[in-house]
Amino acid sequence: MYQQPSLGLTQTNTNGLCDFHSLLCPQHIYTALSGVQTKQSWAMADFHIRKYRDEDEEAVKETFTLGMSEHVPSSFMLVLKQPPTQMVLMCVFCALLTSSKSFLLPILAVTLLLAAVRQAVVYMFKKYIDTCLRIDLKNIGETYLKQKDSCFWVAESDGRVVGTVGCLPAETVPGCLELKRMSVCRSHRRMGIAKALCRTVVDFSCERGCPAVILYTSVVQTDAQKLYENMGFEKMREFVVSELVAKIMNFTLFEYRLDLKREGQRN
Repeated sequence: MYQQPSLGLTQTNTNGLCDFHSLLCPQHIYTALSGVQTKQSWAMADFHIRKYRDEDEEAVKETFTLGMSEHVPSSFMLVLKQPPTQMVLMCVFCALLTSSKSFLLPILAVTLLLAAVRQAVVYMFKKYIDTCLRIDLKNIGETYLKQKDSCFWVAESDGRVVGTVGCLPAETVPGCLELKRMSVCRSHRRMGIAKALCRTVVDFSCERGCPAVILYTSVVQTDAQKLYENMGFEKMREFVVSELVAKIMNFTLFEYRLDLKREGQRN
């Protein structure tokens, strides 16, 4: 059983990068008061992290697809909050109300516009999911397990894959690793699985002497942002996705970075 570490530490090191690795590694973290592994409510979280196997393929793809699809409603609300969207809806409603002298036509037109906007959001996410399934998730073993400085892990509970994460060499930051495809099944959230998966990537990066771990998350993934920030990641920049639909809805991505050397010296 994986046991969530407490915030207090009795064992501390000041020797830099490798010591930060030991601090982050779950097996080396202890409670400040008792010196034993914590037995809080996390004891119910019966799961373990292991490397990906070929038989996990369908479960991994399903977990990733469902996790990304969950962001459609919040992304749709993001579009509705944009001033240009509100202006267009208001102009259409007022113009049709003035010309038709009836509420029925403008209400119907606005409803159709809202449906079209939602379909555009669905299309954007579907396109992204399809792209991922076609590129790095098409052959997970080949992409993540046979390349240098890359790996893929799953969280397993009762024989079922309930979480995923991987890492690859970062394309934009030479020498660093990029955390990718983090996803946890809705039924197993709030159990420390995401934090354990994230620690696994950091542990892996420390072992290889990487100076930092970077990742990208979106404006609507607020829970993920809180997790990364609580684990010491810093927001480096934000930018709007280049696709037309994303630009219209002002869909922003955030780049986070965990500087392993600096964190190692701090701890």
